[in-house]
Amino acid sequence: MEQLVKKLFIVLLGILFSIQAFSQGFEVNKAHVDISINAEGYFDVVENYDLTFTEYKHGIYRDIQTNYDLLTEENKSEKRKIKIRDIEVPGHNFDADPDFVQKVSDNLRIKIGDKDRTVIGSQHYQIKYRVYNAFLFEKDQIRFYWNVKPNGWDAVFKQIDFTVHLPKNVDIDPKNFFVYSGQTGSTEASNEFDVSVENGTFKAESRENFFSYMGQSVTVLLNLPLGSVAEIKPLWPFWAKYGWTFILGALIILFYFIWKRYGKDDSVVAAISYFPPKEMDPAMAGFLIDDSGDTQDLISLIPYWGSRGYLKMEEIPKSGWFGSSDTRLIKLKQLPADSPVYERTVFNGLFGSSNEILISSLKNKFYTTMGTAKNSLKDKAQVYYDPRAARIKIAVIVSLILLCIGLFFLFLIFWGLLAAIVVIPVSILLLVMSTHLIKKNQKGNEVLSELKGFKQFIKVAEENKLKMLLQESPTYFETTMAYALAFGMFDKWAKKFDGLNLQPPDWYISPPGAFTMNHFANSFSSSISAAKSTMVSSPSSSSSGGGGSSGGGFGGGGGGSW
Repeated sequence: MEQLVKKLFIVLLGILFSIQAFSQGFEVNKAHVDISINAEGYFDVVENYDLTFTEYKHGIYRDIQTNYDLLTEENKSEKRKIKIRDIEVPGHNFDADPDFVQKVSDNLRIKIGDKDRTVIGSQHYQIKYRVYNAFLFEKDQIRFYWNVKPNGWDAVFKQIDFTVHLPKNVDIDPKNFFVYSGQTGSTEASNEFDVSVENGTFKAESRENFFSYMGQSVTVLLNLPLGSVAEIKPLWPFWAKYGWTFILGALIILFYFIWKRYGKDDSVVAAISYFPPKEMDPAMAGFLIDDSGDTQDLISLIPYWGSRGYLKMEEIPKSGWFGSSDTRLIKLKQLPADSPVYERTVFNGLFGSSNEILISSLKNKFYTTMGTAKNSLKDKAQVYYDPRAARIKIAVIVSLILLCIGLFFLFLIFWGLLAAIVVIPVSILLLVMSTHLIKKNQKGNEVLSELKGFKQFIKVAEENKLKMLLQESPTYFETTMAYALAFGMFDKWAKKFDGLNLQPPDWYISPPGAFTMNHFANSFSSSISAAKSTMVSSPSSSSSGGGGSSGGGFGGGGGGSW
């Protein structure tokens, strides 16, 4: 009976996902990906998609993640930027981000189709590209780690086959070939594929009744012997010579005036406010206060949802000498359908089809969801920024690249090698600073004034004023604590309520005992700190066995229709 119930549940889940996929307007009947690893340190990818549009669409788009946060074999954090080159889409019109956009973006988008023409029914698309800087070079091996099907595809995949061709004269044991599938973070080798090897080519074919839904991945991990693939290292020419300061100084001054005009926010008066802006969640408030969406902003959504009755948070103390404390999140109801995408991304990523989750279970699994949510938060925030500044930013980046290339050769000819070399760090500095060429519009300045005023109130609030606010709104602390957390001021804010005989929020469950405001603040801070660390943790590339997981490799991203 139990087995029958499980089967019925799986069938029902498949139907629900299929309905969701059809709502996106297409499904993938078959995907075949062919990968050829080159000994010179890159690999070529050919993706073939046989799909069916259920409604009229212009075509599809393919997103490929290019920016990654890694943990090296020595347990050190490392940022990795992969390069996508030589993009082709035979037989179709397409647009792809140019190289300079790739350099400043976390994702590459390939948009296929014609804006003046729509199609429906069966279609075939082939995408070709070359990937650089996507091998993991370790002490004992070289790892090829790639998401054949990343978790961001807005469609159901009914069949996925892929092949991996080894470099010439390289032979490896089939035991060094691993396939992972299912929910992102799954570390068990997949049982949904038949794997074979012949003449230096590994093949994997999905089995009958295979389905891969949005949020699920198919990942290949291949351990290659040392020396089989060359490591392409960036060469920064640090040579030495003289003379160049005036032109570079003028360039820096010119950049400063451009930043002052298009990057520096207009001066706004912080109008003292006792509440955050209406209809604005703490994640957006945290983004706008410093023009940056970080983990703290998204974590602040947890108490925000708690105060609104969407979840409960339970502290689980450590048991025994060697145990560790944990936190349980319990879903009470689903978010409204009109909630921002970044909120739904984090909320659905936490709970999925479950009603409760242990924070510790998210370790090395949730970081891709957080990355997606950060991008969505940034996109949503653009209504508060001047679009002219964004255009100026791209123009400045392009101009800097061209100008600095020209200055390099000009300085080399007229002032020697040292001058040419110094152009490089100055150029990098200015390109990095170019990312700050963002400026709020009138709407953004009005909101910023409120946010600064509320942040200032958090700093200077006195007990008598807080008593008045609590008389007017008994849940005042509960409804504002998430914003204090987003501002990095939760401990300061909570401390101001210590002597006000305030009951801690009822959505936070603590072990039996004296549950005071001070106890709540300490317990909540500890739980949130652990959650923040866990939800952005990523797996080490040196784990035992295959050491991989579904969705854990390079090639993150996804795709959809337009």
